[in-house]
This record gives sequence, structure tokens and C-alpha cells, in this order.
Amino acid sequence: MGELKNDAFVTDRETVKRILSSLGLCARAGKLVFGVPMICEALRKGGKNMPVLVVEASDTSQATHKKIADKTAYYQVMKVRIACDGAALASALGKTSSLAAVAIIDREMSKIVEKYI
Repeated sequence: MGELKNDAFVTDRETVKRILSSLGLCARAGKLVFGVPMICEALRKGGKNMPVLVVEASDTSQATHKKIADKTAYYQVMKVRIACDGAALASALGKTSSLAAVAIIDREMSKIVEKYI
């Protein structure tokens, strides 16, 4: 994972669509943690549900962005922001309310998303 920088920001519309589609696959496989509080808890606990990659929506508040950035840096977990809002992120994953971020907890599934970064 050393080849990816921690603060990547994906803006290409087609690439964002591919990432969202890949995240949908991860969700159906049960390999996602939804929402900032649950991601922070998973990072603290570690173990089999330790996030491998965190995907953040572009419309998060400054405080939320800082919290995610600080936690992922501390636990040395890859983080990427994508150019879509929380509602679009949630919609792509079959959720009804807005999501600031999701985390992939499976290394093999994270590779599916990483290839688009």
C-alpha cells in the first residue's frame, strides 16, 4: 500500500462511478463499515474488522474530514476522497441517509477499489 498517498482525491467522473460500483460490490459481500463513528470504533478495536481503506465523500465538514484524516494517519490506513456527496455515496450502497465515509475491511476487496485510485 506504500505506492498510494494517504490524501488522494479522485475527481474524474468515470473513475468515481467505478469506485462507487466497486463499493457496492463490497457492500453486498458484507465487507464495509458504514459511517465515521463505526469506522473510528473499528480502527480502535482492530482485529478482523480493521479497515484497510477508507473512502470519504467530498462534502464532509472540515471537522469530520480532520477526524477521518487524523484517525487514518494514526492507524496507518489508506484514505481517499471521491468527488461525490454523502447522499450519492449512500445511494450507491443501498442506504437512504447520507454517509460521510465508508471503510473496506477486506484486503482483497480493497484492491478492487485501489486499482481506480
